[in-house]
Amino acid sequence: MTVLTCYRCGTSLDSDADEQSGMAALSWVSARERGRDVFFCPQCARDNLRSIEGKLDSDWW
Repeated sequence: MTVLTCYRCGTSLDSDADEQSGMAALSWVSARERGRDVFFCPQCARDNLRSIEGKLDSDWW
């Protein structure tokens, strides 16, 4: 079971639940911060796209 949890807002998604959830998982953004993988939901990714592209840690958002 793969559950993605947004590091910013806490939204979660079980990508193995069904085909639709698996497709929705493709729109999530992954990043590496302080040596660990973190995930951001599509809404948080859109809201902070400029910071993500600038490779700023989410603490700066």
